[in-house]
Amino acid sequence: MLATIERVLILDKAEEISNMILQSEIAEKYFRCIYKIKTNRETQDKIRNFVKVKEQYEDVQRFGKYHPDYSAIMKKVRDIKREMDLDENIAQFRRIETEIQSLLDEISVIVGHSVSQQIKVPTGNPFFESTSCGGGCGSGGGCGCSA
Repeated sequence: MLATIERVLILDKAEEISNMILQSEIAEKYFRCIYKIKTNRETQDKIRNFVKVKEQYEDVQRFGKYHPDYSAIMKKVRDIKREMDLDENIAQFRRIETEIQSLLDEISVIVGHSVSQQIKVPTGNPFFESTSCGGGCGSGGGCGCSA
C-alpha cells in the first residue's frame, strides 16, 4: 500500500478524533463507571453470581423445557439478572454506555456523510434512520434502503 499525503492526513484526523473522544467528558464518565464496577465488592458479587447462574442456564438451554431443573433455573436467572440490573453501578454504566454509543453513532454518520451522502451508516439508533439505513443493511435489503 502506497502512503500518500492524503492517506496520512486522513489517518492524522482519525487519530485526532479518537483522542478527542477519549478525552471527552462522556469517556471520562465511562471509565469512572468501569472503575466503580471493578472495585465495588457488592457489584462484583452480583456479577459473579450472575455468571455462575448463566452457566447453569446455558446447560439447561441444551435440553430446553425438558431439563428437570428448567423452571427453577429460568426463575433464578431472571431474579439474579434483575438484582444485577438494579445495582446502581451497573445501571449507571449502562446509561453512560448508551450515551457513548450515541456519540459514536453520531460521529459515524458525520464521517460517512462527509465522504458521500449515499453511504449507509449502520447505527442501530432510530434517531439516525432518516440519515442512514438504521442498521438493517445486513438484512439483505430488508430495511428498505437502496444498498
